[in-house]
Amino acid sequence: MTEIKRRLIDQLLDSTFLQDLEGMAYDVLQTRRAMCDDLDLEYSYYRRMLHGRMDLLAFELRHRAGEEEQTLLEALPRILAGGADSATPGLPSRTLSVDAPDIPTLGRRLIDRALNSDFLARLGDFTDEELLETQRFLMEIESEVSIRRRGIHAAHDRLEAELTRRYREGLADPGESLARA
Repeated sequence: MTEIKRRLIDQLLDSTFLQDLEGMAYDVLQTRRAMCDDLDLEYSYYRRMLHGRMDLLAFELRHRAGEEEQTLLEALPRILAGGADSATPGLPSRTLSVDAPDIPTLGRRLIDRALNSDFLARLGDFTDEELLETQRFLMEIESEVSIRRRGIHAAHDRLEAELTRRYREGLADPGESLARA
């Protein structure tokens, strides 16, 4: 018996997700593309949250090294605005959507541990070694999230290309998807 993959990311990363795109029903293509959009929102959110934590950790390390005069609390607005570390560019100046996706708040995944930890409340109590270990942990998670996002984007691109081919060749009507929405 085949194991049923419940998480959307597991479904997307499964080798069968993009098989036989040319033979796939139009509505299945659209559903899978929408799944990619939802997953991209989720994983973009994860990355933003991880980057915020990494910026806070980097500030604390600089503060302890005597490179920052402000306390973390005083610098928090600047850090969260993206100007805390000149070596790491902040968020673009344009307005970005900050809608939080509907994701579970508890879980067993490493990303859940990284985002649900109380590290901000305990940041000042960490030893230098704990700060560095937490920074390594967050960087590792961020790398995994980025790899998954690239997979999401690749799947989205292939689905989009197939839908575009069908529109171009008259095999599907782009207005059909709008009528169903």
